Amino acid sequence: MKLHCDVEVVSRHLPALGMRNRGKGVRAVLILCQQTPRSQPRSGARDDRGGPHPTCLLISTLKDKRGTRYELKENIEQFFTKFMDEGKATVRLKEPPVDICLSKANSSSLKSFLTAVRLAHRGCDIEAPLTTFTPVKTSEFEKFKTKMVITSKKDYPLSKNFPYSLEHLQTSYCGLVRIDMRMLCLRNLRKLDLSHNHIKKLPATIGDLIHLQELNLNDNHLESFSVALCQSSLQMSLRSLDLSKNKIKALPVQFCQLQELTDLKLDDNELIRFPFKVGQLTKLRFLSAARNKLPFLPSEFKNLSLEYLDLFGNTFEQPKVLPIIMLQTPLTLLESSAQAVLYNRIPYGSHIIPFHLCQDLDTAKTCVCGRFCLNSFIQGTTTMNLHSVAHTVVLVDNMGGTEAPVMSYFCSLACYVNSCDMLK
Repeated sequence: MKLHCDVEVVSRHLPALGMRNRGKGVRAVLILCQQTPRSQPRSGARDDRGGPHPTCLLISTLKDKRGTRYELKENIEQFFTKFMDEGKATVRLKEPPVDICLSKANSSSLKSFLTAVRLAHRGCDIEAPLTTFTPVKTSEFEKFKTKMVITSKKDYPLSKNFPYSLEHLQTSYCGLVRIDMRMLCLRNLRKLDLSHNHIKKLPATIGDLIHLQELNLNDNHLESFSVALCQSSLQMSLRSLDLSKNKIKALPVQFCQLQELTDLKLDDNELIRFPFKVGQLTKLRFLSAARNKLPFLPSEFKNLSLEYLDLFGNTFEQPKVLPIIMLQTPLTLLESSAQAVLYNRIPYGSHIIPFHLCQDLDTAKTCVCGRFCLNSFIQGTTTMNLHSVAHTVVLVDNMGGTEAPVMSYFCSLACYVNSCDMLK
């Protein structure tokens, strides 16, 4: 019976000697085994008194494949299993006086393994098959890889799966036209680099990678970033996203629900607009969207607080002198009810109201006063110095400018008049 996990063996004598353990586990294979005489068969081995041979715990690492053996029968002082659901546990032995600290284990495998260890401690029979003391093969440790980098087609694994323990996977220059579904089974994945391929569409199941923090899709053929991904578990985990060198024209409004984002790269796409609720990305610190087709920035762009901003090479338009007035008097029932829903933060969804009404609510514009408007508004443009939202700003053009046009919306004439100084 085997368990794959990180192991740290801590001697309880160290504090008395004024010493500390290094506090870091190493990848290991834990094996429950019996030491049987060579003259007897491996299974059903008995000791001199006719009972089963005592079960031992063998801990093997990549540097010590033969491993270290620990007796278990009546030799366990205590089990610490409070965090077993997180793949962590500690077994305290009497002799030698050490604590065997386990981490990064599969929780179900850990529970089964500790159950067997308890039986061994009591001297009971274990139903699972037990092995003899044999050195662990190097191939056993290949399953523990946490990082894999593939940069050519010939190195891409076709006949075997990716190691399940991967936390960082890079498959660049492999000619991929779609994401390999085997990657989506890597539940520990934190960084996924699929740059320099030919991927056209992202499956919604990427959102099932609940630990994914960095996603690099630079230099592919993407034309969109789906709403499903924006509403997946990526909302809570994704911190860095690189969509540079694709064919994306617009990001969905729901993109701003990825509120853990700190780094966002959108260079060399075909963007004609930012999501107008981009100001909701309050943790964003690095934003690069150079060489796109942005004519202006949304008014909520002013709510960002960036360390670095690059908007070089966009087709920014000159602010229009006269505003566009689309006020409706009286307001339609749709406009009034939408304002009420949004202002009072009433939950909505396609399971409650028709999908097209959800879209209207998602795309509602925000007035400078904080109210919302759908089809009744005044639209005006002004310029903004980008240094007001970013510490470091790359010049917008070759003329040394750091200003960009901003599109603002007003729910009433009064709001527009009160903000006329801003629109000069």
